[in-house]
Amino acid sequence: MSKTENNSNYEWLGDDDELTGEKDTIAKGIMGSECADGYVPPVREYDDTVDASKEYIASLPDLQNGPSSLIQGAPVAIQQVGIHNFKLPLNYEKRNGKTIELETSVTGSVSLEAHKKGINMSRIMRSFYDHKDETFSIGKIKDVLTTYKENLKSFDSRIMLKISYPIKQTSLRSGLEGYQYYDVVLEGDLTKDGEFKKYLHFDFVYSSACPCSFELSEHAEKYRNRATVPHSQRSVARVSVRFEDKLWIEDLQELCLDALQTETQVMVKREDEQAFAEKNGAFLKFVEDAVRLLYSRLDKDERIKDFKIVASHNESLHSHNAISVIVKGVENGFSAGVARDVFESTGLR
Repeated sequence: MSKTENNSNYEWLGDDDELTGEKDTIAKGIMGSECADGYVPPVREYDDTVDASKEYIASLPDLQNGPSSLIQGAPVAIQQVGIHNFKLPLNYEKRNGKTIELETSVTGSVSLEAHKKGINMSRIMRSFYDHKDETFSIGKIKDVLTTYKENLKSFDSRIMLKISYPIKQTSLRSGLEGYQYYDVVLEGDLTKDGEFKKYLHFDFVYSSACPCSFELSEHAEKYRNRATVPHSQRSVARVSVRFEDKLWIEDLQELCLDALQTETQVMVKREDEQAFAEKNGAFLKFVEDAVRLLYSRLDKDERIKDFKIVASHNESLHSHNAISVIVKGVENGFSAGVARDVFESTGLR
């Protein structure tokens, strides 16, 4: 089928060539014929002969980089504007010196001055792709931020890289090994003063056995000879840290494990299941205990300058979750405010 023949299937319904013209007559009766009589339909064929030369590109309209007269709404500064969730595979540096390729969801944004209409979104991606073949770490983010801050002529810039990071876990008693995957966000902020701030956001999934339920079960068994099962549940602690020196994802995982002990398991045989039950019995915890235990451990690490912990226990007794939030308390640091979607995502919905 030729282009012309294919194009004929998409004629505008107001044309008289193949139709009765009834719709055209009605429309002219309502709105008049002054514009309609001079209407020339566009050519509905793709033009593959265009040469996208520098001169041609320079002739194209660019509304996003237009004058301030094009601004709609209040002519005020925007703190962050950019792109979210564009994906590509990136290589990451591991603590053992090796690298690993992981699918990465990128959020990149910059500040926008009050007199500017908008930003060229594609420049964020192009600036990022300039570094795509390099090995990424939190330090590499600074290089990318410097690149696209210069390209977009902006004051502040930010990158967040979301990954699912595998760490090998050994079972409690059988010695089997399996990969535990952790939701991680590497964040870098470059301020207008040139200060580079480094953050790690890390989700640690663990079991929380209720101390109250344990004691009540013990009471029923001791005084009434009743078989009982104390309640426990899968729980999540979202740990956000700001740091100065090198801090590996593996380091943060070990800090969380040392504080809470009852991480969920990957490979499990009967002896491991029994060991996990014993672990829960040895490390009973309310949600208040969980954030305080993590606080105690993180506060002792000199590499960590500030932190925030959001814990959610996905209750098996109740139809609601138990939550707790704690911050280190640094001036101008993390606040205790938490958006609803954070509670939902840490609640294993």
